[in-house]
Amino acid sequence: MTGDRPGQSRDPFQAGPLDRDAATRVLQQADALAAQGEYAQAAAFYSRVVGHRDPDLHVAALLGLSECRYRMDEDEAAMEGWRLATQAPETPLSWVAWRQLAAARVRQGDLRGALDAYRQADRRAPREAKAEIASRLGWLSKELGDRRAAGRYFGRTRPGGMDEPIVTYAILGVTIAIGLFQMVGGAEGTTVTNLLMLDKGAVARGEYWRLLTVVLVHAGLLHLAFNMYALYLVGPLVERIYGRWQYLLMYVLSGIAGSVTSYIFLPNPAVGASGAIFGLFGVVFIAYRVHNPLLGRGADALARQIGFLIVFNLVLDLGLIGGGVGIDIFAHIGGLIAGIWLGLILLPTGLRLADLWQRPAGGRALATEPVPGVLRLAGVLLLVGVLVAGVQVGTVIRTGATGFGAARGDGAGASATASVAAGTVVAGAVLGAGTRPAHGSGAWPAVAVPVRAVARERPGAARVSPGGDSA
Repeated sequence: MTGDRPGQSRDPFQAGPLDRDAATRVLQQADALAAQGEYAQAAAFYSRVVGHRDPDLHVAALLGLSECRYRMDEDEAAMEGWRLATQAPETPLSWVAWRQLAAARVRQGDLRGALDAYRQADRRAPREAKAEIASRLGWLSKELGDRRAAGRYFGRTRPGGMDEPIVTYAILGVTIAIGLFQMVGGAEGTTVTNLLMLDKGAVARGEYWRLLTVVLVHAGLLHLAFNMYALYLVGPLVERIYGRWQYLLMYVLSGIAGSVTSYIFLPNPAVGASGAIFGLFGVVFIAYRVHNPLLGRGADALARQIGFLIVFNLVLDLGLIGGGVGIDIFAHIGGLIAGIWLGLILLPTGLRLADLWQRPAGGRALATEPVPGVLRLAGVLLLVGVLVAGVQVGTVIRTGATGFGAARGDGAGASATASVAAGTVVAGAVLGAGTRPAHGSGAWPAVAVPVRAVARERPGAARVSPGGDSA
């Protein structure tokens, strides 16, 4: 009798039961064949292990066999394999069997059966997998009309619940602190305003930091309050969908894009964060329609109305400009376009609707595959390149403009005047009728449309009045 050489497996189809080591090697061979796309051969190897007395090996073989059947479009056979795996003695892979069975029921349109199967998977799943399953339970509960359960499950979409939007809170804290210091800091507050505002002449002289720092200064309390309230509403939504670092990148680039557009088309100095906020509006608008992120009820309602908010604001801009109020609509448009572009090319870090329809065992998703990482990087670099080119164009325009920054009127060093426009949208129009209050207040608060302010200054004035809200 001759033995096997070390590392060499025996014929898996040799008559007789397989011991544990031999069965493990057969499973390894099956996995290798499946990874190469040889599903028919892999299925034969998995079948050899099905029925093994070790429940772990038996369930693993059933899952592999069902995967192969599914890849070969034998859906009924695949579903039967997952069902048999759920009926086997409990193993560490039992939750996977329930999850795959649930996904199969979703594809068959049996949402109630899928909900029950996902609940079984949730009871058995390891901690790191519970967030994914909770999101699917949330979606199914929502589709079946149980909005209370949907909200509860969506709240568990990350281990320990949804992360706090700390980047949004940090931006709010810094911006509000600087804005209040502008108002109460006297001469030092004025110095801060003059240092951070979007002074187009100063940018032309090389003070490029103003393209970003303009988002930190505002034209008075009302301007600050409305912009920060808008950021409070939309910022956490974008941070949840895209993650902290992508969100911060979007805020910064949208703010700069608004400033660059303003720099090209308008000579007045400017202040404000609404260019960046318009960018976040654009991000949510495109993400909700292209990437289909899984959101809770309140966030979902807000995302549905972002398009209306964008149009409302731009129409309001045009109306206020026509009424003689200085509005930097170019900054809003620039931030909006940048946000739409970034929302399109960058991928959400949270769960998307497409994630619910993945093929088993990490197979290729049924939805369109995401943009490759190198193309996403190229898209961001393209935007940066456009912004750099825009700065150069703006500098040519600013330095070549006759009398740029020259005094207006009678030539005296009069202080600038500013006009501030504010608008609010009633909660029902923005979030939709029938939604529950966010914090038990009985009604959603009104959603503020970001305020814009434009002012023109004369050289030599003792105080610089901020100009159009450019970011």
